[in-house]
Amino acid sequence: MAVTLTSAAASHVAGMIEKRGHGVGLRVGTRKSGCSGFAYEVDYADEIGPEDQVFESFGVKVVVDPASLSRVDGMEVDFVRSSLLNQGFEFRNPNVKNTCGCGESFGV
Repeated sequence: MAVTLTSAAASHVAGMIEKRGHGVGLRVGTRKSGCSGFAYEVDYADEIGPEDQVFESFGVKVVVDPASLSRVDGMEVDFVRSSLLNQGFEFRNPNVKNTCGCGESFGV
């Protein structure tokens, strides 16, 4: 089981943590949402809980809660920039079976 970051995503996260001044990595999870079932949650990881799974890519930790792990196992997170105003994380998740029309949620 693993959740990985591309070098672009790891570089972006490391820079944001450095600018922020604290944090141990990137927290990735899911929550119930939308018409397809789930949405991604992404935030700084300020601590690692006893049940959390921790993966590392390019020196950056990715922290996943146990409830989300089966939905994100094998996922790669990239950071893409198509313009100065249009940038963000892109999720390549092999577990996704369907997405809603607006792209806000996914089903597994």
